[in-house]
Amino acid sequence: MLFRFLALALILLSSPGYTSESQFTGSASCQTCHASEYANWQGSHHDLAMQLPTAETVLGDFNDASFTYNGVTSRFYRNGEKFMVRTDGEDGKLTDFEVAYVFGVYPLQQYLLPLSRGRLQALTIAWDARPREQGGQRWYHLFPDEPIDFADPLHWTGPYHNWNTRCAECHSTDLQKNYERSTRSFDTSYKEIDVSCEACHGPGSKHLELAASDQLGDVHGGGFATDLAQRGEWFFPEGADIARRSETLESREQIDNCGRCHSRRGTLGDYHYGADLLDTHRLSVLHSPLYHHDGQILDEVYVYGSFVQSKMHQAGVVCSNCHEPHSAELRASGNAICAQCHKPATYDTPEHHFHPADSAGASCADCHMPETTYMGVDPRRDHSMRIPRPDLSVVMGVPNACNQCHSDRDAQWAVDALREKGVVYRDTGSHFSRAFARLAQGDTRALPTLAQLANDATAPPIWRATAMEALGQVGGREATQTMAALLYDDDSIIRTSTVRALDFISLQQRYQLLMPLVDDDILAVRMEVASALAGVPLDQVPAADAERLRGLFQEYAQVMEQHADMPSALMQLGLFRANRGDLPAAEADYREALALNPQLVAGYLNLADLLRAQGRDDDARQLLLTSLEVAPENGNTLHALGLLETRSDQPDKALEYLRRAAELETQGVRHRFVYAIALHDLGKPREAVAELGKLNRAYPNDEQVLLALVNYNTELGEQARARQWAQQLVRLAPRNPNYQQLLQKLSTAN
Repeated sequence: MLFRFLALALILLSSPGYTSESQFTGSASCQTCHASEYANWQGSHHDLAMQLPTAETVLGDFNDASFTYNGVTSRFYRNGEKFMVRTDGEDGKLTDFEVAYVFGVYPLQQYLLPLSRGRLQALTIAWDARPREQGGQRWYHLFPDEPIDFADPLHWTGPYHNWNTRCAECHSTDLQKNYERSTRSFDTSYKEIDVSCEACHGPGSKHLELAASDQLGDVHGGGFATDLAQRGEWFFPEGADIARRSETLESREQIDNCGRCHSRRGTLGDYHYGADLLDTHRLSVLHSPLYHHDGQILDEVYVYGSFVQSKMHQAGVVCSNCHEPHSAELRASGNAICAQCHKPATYDTPEHHFHPADSAGASCADCHMPETTYMGVDPRRDHSMRIPRPDLSVVMGVPNACNQCHSDRDAQWAVDALREKGVVYRDTGSHFSRAFARLAQGDTRALPTLAQLANDATAPPIWRATAMEALGQVGGREATQTMAALLYDDDSIIRTSTVRALDFISLQQRYQLLMPLVDDDILAVRMEVASALAGVPLDQVPAADAERLRGLFQEYAQVMEQHADMPSALMQLGLFRANRGDLPAAEADYREALALNPQLVAGYLNLADLLRAQGRDDDARQLLLTSLEVAPENGNTLHALGLLETRSDQPDKALEYLRRAAELETQGVRHRFVYAIALHDLGKPREAVAELGKLNRAYPNDEQVLLALVNYNTELGEQARARQWAQQLVRLAPRNPNYQQLLQKLSTAN
């Protein structure tokens, strides 16, 4: 064995591509010393993440099978050893494609088909790999209720099903995307086709060298940049029902390593093994519509964001406590996985779960980790591991595990049933999730609760970051005070979100606050700082600051250009360059985003706004009309056209566009509020008051609506009504001196 390692080390050292940095050596090099781990990994979902198509790897029916969707009948057949699909291509015409790779294995399998310029696309007709008795062994479409054709970006040939951009990083090892913007082409490569040993542990050449020289124990991590062994030792304190770690978990190293793929995130620069997740990725926090207001999963968010808000994570649990990392299987079946740390005599009893033993209701996971099904057939468990809260379902409409099983009953039934068992929720009115729900309804009385959450050092950092971003959307005293406390927090998630939340303060204030973070260790923080300070004129700040900012801005552009295959990255880059004053470059970025996705409404809106700012109103109008052709009922486009026509002195057109936008708005108040303001400004104050009244009934605690009602009723001579609205304002914000003065003025008027 020693001879094998020495020989391999010599090969690595003599290789023309060898450097002092560790190199990828392939999973086969791990097999000799790590036989059991290697055996567990073989056949796992990681091992089978992506494969070449063979009779053994292709699970779908290619025996001249057919499937019809949106008027197109696709055919799956064999051509000798090749697996073929005849379906609608980029031009909508039926075309024959050879399957290049199989993607995934269970509960569904997709097929990657090649297009021009190095693109691989994931066909949206997938194979349901479940047993037939569970409804599987069939072809089905991932969007069965949406009539998607070749012109839609959600078509399998579109940007959102491109393997190079959307999938490859997490299904192969050492993925190099290699996108060329000028030709819109890829030269994507990987070291191994699947998620191999080195995908998680990092390149292994240094580890092999140390093993060959019997020096593994002399180097921390054994030559790897990351040490994933954070499972720890657990024990039950005397008299305790829940186990504890013997030593405090000091880092997120293991879960950040898993979170690289098992999170809702965007890739930033090159991946660094062992680094903070936010040093290589932009992480989504717990906002709607990704999560419900209480943090339960809503969209497909891939575990990490749920887990880091959990009490399990706060107690020091890591992924490998429950999952064997090489097979990706649970370490025990059923309730036994929870019994590792929760004594069955206390928790696996009818006295705890209120259901007969061995029934579905006795399952720990079904109550504390309910499932939501994505991609039609793929149930994912919510890893926030929460106590069911049907009381919050009653007052907020969020789901709860009780009614996911008892679907024939309502949430109030569940609350009453639990109350009969002695379970009484005493924080229904004060639960922090209600503050997020209230703020979404325009009720700023929620701000102190959110500020308290953001400042709570005992709360999960991701919740504190989410609260900070919510405060930043409103601004004001609570946001300012909280920002000052969190901007330099040790946790990267909190720092990143706090920088992101600073749009409400002036550029000068941002410059003064953020210069210390220009050189932050975490890339996600620096990216947010670059975006926040993009408008700083470098010729008006000290030379040393200008030089640091110049380097930061260059880094931002370089990182974003790596992802110029993504319309969203181009949009961010365009906004950054517009703020920098480079309008031609910003225009080019927006137009490139629209070239990649001609149905990107946000691209039309941003570009139209850029053109309008340059006095190119006619070009902006034409662009918005094109956007309206793409999405005729898009309220944002109608709203933008209304504003444009207002500035162009076309009041009738403006009001019609704004009216249509207002009628389409179901969440938030912006379009309806602006329509009311436009009615007033165009000489229709009573109609404006009527619109504001309807809006107030939908959002009774929105201060800007109430203030407009005060002012417009005062103009109309309706003093009594104006006083009533002013009184409501004072009740909402009793510490606001402007509202107090307004009410006093109205009360003393004749």
